[in-house]
Amino acid sequence: MTSSSVATQSGSKPAGKHVPPYFRSKTLTAALAFLFGYIGLHRFYLYGMRDKYGWAHIVGIILGAFGYLLLKETERASLLGWALAFPGAISLLAAFLSAIVYGLRPDAKWDVQFNAHTGRNSRSGWTVIFIVIFSLLIGAFLLMTGLALTFQTYFESQIEAAKTLSQ
Repeated sequence: MTSSSVATQSGSKPAGKHVPPYFRSKTLTAALAFLFGYIGLHRFYLYGMRDKYGWAHIVGIILGAFGYLLLKETERASLLGWALAFPGAISLLAAFLSAIVYGLRPDAKWDVQFNAHTGRNSRSGWTVIFIVIFSLLIGAFLLMTGLALTFQTYFESQIEAAKTLSQ
C-alpha cells in the first residue's frame, strides 16, 4: 500500500492533493464532464481552481478553436491548423472519456477517494448511466468523424501530389 492510499482509506486527505471540504456528487461530476468537460469544469469541481489539468483543458480548447478556424479558412490545407486543432480534439475527447470513467466508478470507490471526509455516501442511479451512454455515443461519433476527415485529407493530398508528379 502506498502512503496516499493509506491516507485516503483513513479519511484524511492524500498527500499533495487539496481536498475541498464539500460533498462531491459522482452524477454531477459526470454531467459536468459530459457538458462542460472541454473547459475542464469537472476538474475544477473535483480539485479546485488550482488544478493544472483543468487549465490544460482551457488552453487546449482555445488552441483547438483557432486551429479549427484556420482549417475552415484554408479548406483543411493548413499544417498549422491541424497542429492547433489537435489539442482541442484531445481536450474534447478526454472530456467524454472522463464522463465515462467517473460515471462507471463504483460509488464506494468514489466515496473513498472524494467524500471520505464528509461522512456522506453517494447514491448514483440511472441518471449517471444515461450520461455514460450519451458520452460514449457522442465521443465515439466525434472520434470517428475526426479520423475520417484526417484520412480523407491525407489521401486527397496524396492524389494531388501524384497528379503533379505525373505531369
